[in-house]
Amino acid sequence: MKTALTELVGVQHPVVQTGMGWVAGPRLVAGTAEAGGLGILASATMTFDELVAAIAETKARTNKPFGVNLRADAADASDRVDLLIEQGVRVASFALAPKQEFIERLKAAGSVVVPSIGAAKHARKVADWGADAVIVQGGEGGGHTGGVATTLLLPSVLDAVDIPVIAAGGFFDGRGLAAALAYGAAGVAMGTRFLLTKESTVPDEVKRLYLERGLDGTVVTTRVDGMPHRVLRTELVEHLERSSKAVGLYHAVRNAQRFKRLTRLRWKDMISEGLATKHGKEQTWSQMIMAANTPMLLRAGLVEGNGQAGVLASGQVVGMLADLPSCRDLIEGIVGEAEAIIGKLSGLLQ
Repeated sequence: MKTALTELVGVQHPVVQTGMGWVAGPRLVAGTAEAGGLGILASATMTFDELVAAIAETKARTNKPFGVNLRADAADASDRVDLLIEQGVRVASFALAPKQEFIERLKAAGSVVVPSIGAAKHARKVADWGADAVIVQGGEGGGHTGGVATTLLLPSVLDAVDIPVIAAGGFFDGRGLAAALAYGAAGVAMGTRFLLTKESTVPDEVKRLYLERGLDGTVVTTRVDGMPHRVLRTELVEHLERSSKAVGLYHAVRNAQRFKRLTRLRWKDMISEGLATKHGKEQTWSQMIMAANTPMLLRAGLVEGNGQAGVLASGQVVGMLADLPSCRDLIEGIVGEAEAIIGKLSGLLQ
């Protein structure tokens, strides 16, 4: 199946595995790449040295194209851009709109730049700066998300830009891929569906927590880091929802200290990143501290397997999932189903 995405990146299938923090490591990314999709490493939860090692391991596992997701506001973002260029990483994905300078440097080196955006105006901005494509996630998606459904956000972005648009939020099977292509998208990106695969390193007991959820098993909360965050409904999340802001802030400060020790970041660097996050936004200092809390809460669940003490980001599609396929079986199944649907629809015109 050829689309603007497969032609741009050089992959076989128009399916993207998103750069989920603590989840999208070398094993999952390489598994996606070997299956013909585009896997994206999550670097926001890695130190610079860990990212170097992760890129090397991914290359050892596959010789096919893959990407790395970067935080555009990270203190060492420029060094990470240089690393991607040096290592010849095919795709640079950005969780926030990258600086125009980053786009220019990456494109000059032959990399494909694909920012994630949440509104048509943001898509226009990065397209004007030279981005090659965008990922647009509707409100059904997991993690930080907006309030507009994919069925409305996707066409609004498609109408706004002429570059390839990859649809995210609510996709998990061939029906979704066929629908996205019908809208005019160049492919789909999925997080939760890839989290629940054999190659995902998320502990089995946590995967079972996901598979037990129904369509009402997620909630959008602002009590994790002050921003809308779609996560599984758990006792911890219910507790955060009931707690006062002061209690949440106390726990956030403690987790910010743990995150500092884990990543070996200096307070100076964390403050610099906080100021970069705050720039141009109506964001309080307490919200910035809460943002530092998020990586530790996610790590507790997704890495340590503590579903009671951690926060588990999830899209609404979790309620439609009941198995743990390999990346190859997942991607080939999705593409095969989409091709069959498109074939049937073509018959309607006769």
